Amino acid sequence: MTDSAPPPTVPKPAPTGTVAVAGLDLQEGKKIPRGWVVAWAFWDWGGAAFNAVITTFVFTVYLTSSYFVDPAIVAARDAESSPTGAAHRAFTAAGASLTASLGFGLAIAGIIVALIAPVLGQRTDASGRRKLWLAINTGVVVVMTALMFFVEGKPTFFLLGVGLVSVGTIFYEIATVNYNAMLIQVSTPRTIGKVSGLGWGAGYLGGIVLLLFVLLGLVGLTADSGGFLGVPHDDGLNIRIIAVIAALWTLAFSLPILFTVPEISVENRRVRVGFFQSYVVLFRDIANLWRESRNTVLFLISSALFRDGLVGVFTFGGILAQGTFGFSSSQVIIFAVAANVVAGLSTLISGLFDDRFGAKPVIVVSLVGLIIAGLGVFFAHDLGSNAFWVGGLILCLFVGPAQSASRTFLARVTPAGREGEVFGLYATTGRAVSFLAPLLFSTFVAVAGAQYWGILGIVIVLFVGLVLLIPVKARSN
Repeated sequence: MTDSAPPPTVPKPAPTGTVAVAGLDLQEGKKIPRGWVVAWAFWDWGGAAFNAVITTFVFTVYLTSSYFVDPAIVAARDAESSPTGAAHRAFTAAGASLTASLGFGLAIAGIIVALIAPVLGQRTDASGRRKLWLAINTGVVVVMTALMFFVEGKPTFFLLGVGLVSVGTIFYEIATVNYNAMLIQVSTPRTIGKVSGLGWGAGYLGGIVLLLFVLLGLVGLTADSGGFLGVPHDDGLNIRIIAVIAALWTLAFSLPILFTVPEISVENRRVRVGFFQSYVVLFRDIANLWRESRNTVLFLISSALFRDGLVGVFTFGGILAQGTFGFSSSQVIIFAVAANVVAGLSTLISGLFDDRFGAKPVIVVSLVGLIIAGLGVFFAHDLGSNAFWVGGLILCLFVGPAQSASRTFLARVTPAGREGEVFGLYATTGRAVSFLAPLLFSTFVAVAGAQYWGILGIVIVLFVGLVLLIPVKARSN
């Protein structure tokens, strides 16, 4: 049985005093219960477990560590006194291979997300079951995260770990589509920016809190101390327990939105079409926008690229810190906490520059800073941990402002009355190229045989996004 498209309907005009956003009529004067907003933001707080702990600073770093290198290679490396000897080179090559394999797994996940996320988002809007699908997709993320407990620190478990991270990434990204769509249900046109920022800030803060617990409780401030919970490190047991804690964290903070925020009303649902027809609708929307506001489409394309590069900075930062610059697990997490603090504070401060000079200058300066800092980290790969502390935190200094300003810039170049549609496309295009940074990072690593070469892959994505941004015109206020 296949879906059949119902006859087209003409949407009702928004009544006076309302604003149409993403197919919803948002009344300017309506009041949103504060509990809805807090419950919505809690999902971002909970999502930090998968975002910061699993895919960025803890579990992916664990997967590319010496636990998963052939024990014979590790033993030879430990027995060799010269850091430039054959055994050390073999160990470096083995680590690069692990990193490339993980990156390719994430690239495949990104391709799958790009293919199905837009359609699933449309069909969720049509069914009126955003909360149901948010619950299902988040539930899969929780299960995948919990199963990481069984990824023992042995080479034979590496592919299991990559598979769980990749599948978890797919469902986390799809859940994010459902979550972002619910922003409209917990905000008004006057508060949508503030509410969105609250969710963003909750994600940063949640990541900091959980990372501090992981550091103090399970990893320890030094390589030999361990955490106050006293969990053994054999076969990565402490990291595997972190995965269980991350799963419980995600589950606990995902429940408020499911029990508090109401479902989308029947009259505000999109017209339902067949699965493949959903792609027709997507390309038709893009074509219409191209005819009406080519400038907006150009920004959607450029931002899709540089936003993927921004994600790549965080995704592979922890892996590079340990594999290339010699950080211990505890040092990676300490850096992660500092990185989140720097990114959060710089994002708040950048809002002042955004209001004063406009969003485009903030984005351009941030991208230029990221490219220069990225190249600095690349050329300083032999200078040890201090070089990464400086270069890595400079990178984090520019990530948040670029992400935040890209959203406000889009609001300024979007034709009046098309905000909801365009922000939907903003989310869609961002996922359409979400495989590029992992793919280029992994390709450079695989070809060159060393982790630090992957930095150039991320820099290329950022540079192309910057070049495509230059001709985009900012609309004067």
